[in-house]
Amino acid sequence: MHTKFLAGISAVTLVLASMGGASAMSDLSGQTLSIFGPWLTADKENFEKVLDLFEEKTGVVVEYAGSDSFEQQIVIDTQAGSPPNIAVFPQPGLAADLAAKGLLTPLGNDVADIVRANYAAGQSWVDLSSYADENGDTQMFAFPYKADVKSLVWYSPDNFADAGYEVPETMEALIALSDQIVADGGTPWCIGLGSGGATGWPATDWVEDLMLRTQSPEVYDQWVLNTIPFNDPRVVAAIETFGSFAKNDAYVAGGAAAVGTTDFRDSPKGLFTVPADCYLHRQASFIPAFFPDGTELGTDADFFYFPAYEAEDLGRPVLGGGTLFAITDDSEAAQAFVRFLGTAEAHEVWMGLEGFLTPHTGVDNAKYANDTLRSLGQILASATTFRFDGSDLMPGAIGAGSFWTGMVDYVSGSDAQSVADAIQESWDSIK
Repeated sequence: MHTKFLAGISAVTLVLASMGGASAMSDLSGQTLSIFGPWLTADKENFEKVLDLFEEKTGVVVEYAGSDSFEQQIVIDTQAGSPPNIAVFPQPGLAADLAAKGLLTPLGNDVADIVRANYAAGQSWVDLSSYADENGDTQMFAFPYKADVKSLVWYSPDNFADAGYEVPETMEALIALSDQIVADGGTPWCIGLGSGGATGWPATDWVEDLMLRTQSPEVYDQWVLNTIPFNDPRVVAAIETFGSFAKNDAYVAGGAAAVGTTDFRDSPKGLFTVPADCYLHRQASFIPAFFPDGTELGTDADFFYFPAYEAEDLGRPVLGGGTLFAITDDSEAAQAFVRFLGTAEAHEVWMGLEGFLTPHTGVDNAKYANDTLRSLGQILASATTFRFDGSDLMPGAIGAGSFWTGMVDYVSGSDAQSVADAIQESWDSIK
């Protein structure tokens, strides 16, 4: 059943679609397509603009339903035998679980080729979307679409200009800038790990970014899968590198003792005080939502890529997230829609709105709604490696449990080795 609908889509159509020729797609008038995902409100409205284009190109009638309990409901629907044609997964782990149970349809080698040919760091995205099936064979089961960037450092351009600082392009230069700020009598960083019951998660992002900047992508993957232990010396070293920022009283606003107790939503506010409490804040692309009212991006606040070590020669790794489209009830329209997502047009529609980033290198960057999104998109497009947030890929008891609490213990005084040992012990307990 996994391939029976492919015959209806000609090889010529698939090639044209992979090159951005959405207009060459088959006429599927009279068919319907059901899609279920996590998007509500603005994201739902924006996604429906994408669906409008697909309907125009193919004649398919698309029905999208969004839910804030998507993760629970899609499991119920697939196991009950009443899934939508396509499900939109915000995390790869759940998609992998369903693939292992035989509840997802493999997408085919041509889809993997579309991603490799059109996405920056294309093989990274193929790897992110490939899982073991019920027989243990790894295949591509999901199409990555709509990405988020976490490898960012936020700053005030005015404060940089007043102090004569320049945006660093290497990790070595970033550390040198931090030291220069201290020498000038300032504090380089604002860092806060507080997040209610999720306290500690901002530190996991730091460690993940640092793993990608000190180790190969393959080692990162092994760490996330626990095929190398959490207390491997390479992981311990990444935690200690985070500590060189977060546990350095001279580096952090309020001193190291404030890191574990400062709420992450409050931590960037030090960028905007007069005089500045800090000059740098590492956080994902969503953090402007917690900047002071009236903050104008590009003027009052800006960002740069959290740089890689020049000495490590690991390219430009990017840490982030994204959504993945998988076929949960196969049909000709579902197969066509997945290939439609590989076209530049399918990305450009949402680019012109809000809340969308893409690693698709064939898009016109001028289509982004504003300069901030355009700059974020350029970071994705220039990535040599992309990896999903590691804690989101780990078992919940680790990624949303002992890893979080371990990072709080670490900034509160525990050493990296003992923290890593404890996290590995918790992982061993669930095997």
